[in-house]
Amino acid sequence: MYTFSKVYRPAMLTLAIVLAGCAGNQPVQYSGIDSSSQLRPNTDDQSDRIPYRYSAPVDWKKYSNIIIEPVAIYQGADNQFDDMSQDDRQALARYMQNKFSETLRPHFREIATPAPDTLRLKLTLTGADTTTPFIGTFTKFDIGGGPYNIVQSIRGKEGLMNGSVNYAVEIYDSATNKLLNAYVAKQYPNAMNVSASIGSLSAAEVGIDKGAEELADMLK
Repeated sequence: MYTFSKVYRPAMLTLAIVLAGCAGNQPVQYSGIDSSSQLRPNTDDQSDRIPYRYSAPVDWKKYSNIIIEPVAIYQGADNQFDDMSQDDRQALARYMQNKFSETLRPHFREIATPAPDTLRLKLTLTGADTTTPFIGTFTKFDIGGGPYNIVQSIRGKEGLMNGSVNYAVEIYDSATNKLLNAYVAKQYPNAMNVSASIGSLSAAEVGIDKGAEELADMLK
């Protein structure tokens, strides 16, 4: 048994590292979104989660209203849904619509038509990975995945076999239609978030929660 453990442990750790390289799809400069040609590689500390972005100088405090367009589900050939069902894509889009609206509501009055001092927010769901049933939870505690996930948790990085969500954010001045800010992002739960590993879409939903909070903080 001791000999087996000595062999098993490094093998599992190696497997964990290999799996980490396949932990999910990094967002790309999606060719089918309106701001694609204006996005540039992001070089700041968020580059692993927000690899591309565009920003213009903006005084966000001058905007008191927001138009939140219906979340679009990206149909381009470079989408990153893999084999995710259309029903799951629709479910995530609905969740995203509700969560971003709920999170931004304390900061902006949501309206339906363009007006001065009003932002227009366009959200595009571009990809997602579901959580692998049982395995996503198991790897948080087993001898191979546990140590890796603990380190990833401390670093704020992605855990093994967990779900995630990819999306694009485009923010316009509604009166002038000028692009103010845009980025593509990947969000995921903390690597040791056990509850987010239960249910195929739970990790992607936690990612959406984090994305909404991050945007609200940016627009303050």
